[in-house]
Amino acid sequence: MTIRNTLRDHGQRYRPRMACLKKAEKVLLEMQDPKTGVRSQTQKLVITTIPHAITGEDIIAWLADRFQIDTQEARNFGSMLVALGYIYPLQNHKRLVIKPDASFYRFQTPYFWPTQQWPVEDTDYAIYLAKKNIRKKGVLELHEQEQYNRLHKWMNHKWDFVVMQAKEQYRAAKERKKPDRVVFDCQERAYWVVHRPPPGTVSAMDYGLDRRVDPNADEAKTPDFYEKIKIFTQQSIMRPRVKSSVSIGAMVKYCATYNSHDPFLSKCLPSNPWLTDDITYWTLNMPNVEIPTKMRVERWTFSFGELLSDPRGRDDFRLFLKKEFSGENLAFWESCEDLKWGTAATMREKAEQIYKTFLARGAPRWINIDGKTMEITVNGLKHPHRYVLDAAQTHIYMLMKKVSEPPDNSGVTISTSLYPPSPSTIGSGHVYVCLQDSYGRYLKSPVFKDTLKKAICPEEHKFTAAQLEQNAKNRRPSLSPIILRQQEQEQRAKMAASAPVDITQVMSKLSKEVHPHPPPPKK
Repeated sequence: MTIRNTLRDHGQRYRPRMACLKKAEKVLLEMQDPKTGVRSQTQKLVITTIPHAITGEDIIAWLADRFQIDTQEARNFGSMLVALGYIYPLQNHKRLVIKPDASFYRFQTPYFWPTQQWPVEDTDYAIYLAKKNIRKKGVLELHEQEQYNRLHKWMNHKWDFVVMQAKEQYRAAKERKKPDRVVFDCQERAYWVVHRPPPGTVSAMDYGLDRRVDPNADEAKTPDFYEKIKIFTQQSIMRPRVKSSVSIGAMVKYCATYNSHDPFLSKCLPSNPWLTDDITYWTLNMPNVEIPTKMRVERWTFSFGELLSDPRGRDDFRLFLKKEFSGENLAFWESCEDLKWGTAATMREKAEQIYKTFLARGAPRWINIDGKTMEITVNGLKHPHRYVLDAAQTHIYMLMKKVSEPPDNSGVTISTSLYPPSPSTIGSGHVYVCLQDSYGRYLKSPVFKDTLKKAICPEEHKFTAAQLEQNAKNRRPSLSPIILRQQEQEQRAKMAASAPVDITQVMSKLSKEVHPHPPPPKK
């Protein structure tokens, strides 16, 4: 009988990440290659000789060279391999991290790899603790002693079997050679440190969003638990649902709309560059071209997102907004995108610049957002991050996208300016309506019609079978990115070597090396 060895069904988030583990094992096999892998050698651990030991600094150097990453990223990747149990430390086994020094590690035997999917049963863990208790003569770690007492109480009906198995394994281990015995003990200890970690540590074997939650543990039925269930049920009832016929109709409409614009479903005009080696298609559809193609301009009418995702369409839209003196909305949206996808070092500086330019009182390019959104944005800018302007960006995006119609009030003067009128012009019978439907007015504007009129429609290039065969013969594979990177590094080294040398700096450096400390002044 095994106590609590079956996992409760918590859904997809608790299933093993097999794809991730398979990739990690491929890397591990490369690291164990005798020619190109991590350098291993026999090392002395106290008085015991350990074969095939590797150091932490060698692992980090190999990962940084293999994947062309910096030392910190290689160290994080190595720590992940240790946390998953593929590499185990020989000395400080309590901390499953890679140290960038001469600390000793070994590769875990494939028998203990996570992909083997051995069930982590309490019986096996009890045998391991009993065997360790015999070897250590009753001296165990505090958390191990607690687990030992708990398992002894739960498995009292078969504890004799557990102790018998532990004694047999301990007797068989004593017959091995000392290096083999030490290595096997380290492997077994590393396996249980990964699958039964000490309290206060997060196990890499936990899955899902709540990584600190044990899937086997019964969730306590507290008032908060029932409150969560109540809120979840209410949200499920209020969540809008769409009929399958409506959703399928939307998919059919989408496919019919994009059918002629998909190179895989229709002809690639003027020709497919992957087959004909003619790069005209790529040249005509570069991000910033002077005259776009007709199909490209037609895609701008599908949705506002299509227009903003195309750099050429965004330039055309910016020209339209410039003529209407309302380019600050698009400029703010682009600044938010730059903040979201830019570097982390300039994040705070960009956020402050966006606030001063678009949101502050009296800003040169002030944008019109509601008070609640402004309050959320200003409070978030106290601790800026990449997505601090998402609320304001979404608000401006919807203002540019949606179509707003002015109310029909008889006897009322309606202003449709993009900017608020002066206080002197506002009186009785005057209603100000701020129209922000820029996208709808752009599609009806002379700017878009002129762009559509000038757009080119390339004719199909017709190649014969002989020409295509000749193109295939002339085709040569491109260089590997690794070779290109090496060539770039060699070119930089040559340029640094050929750079002019400042003789004064060289002489000053030599004098410092000869006289590292100036002589004391004479009295």
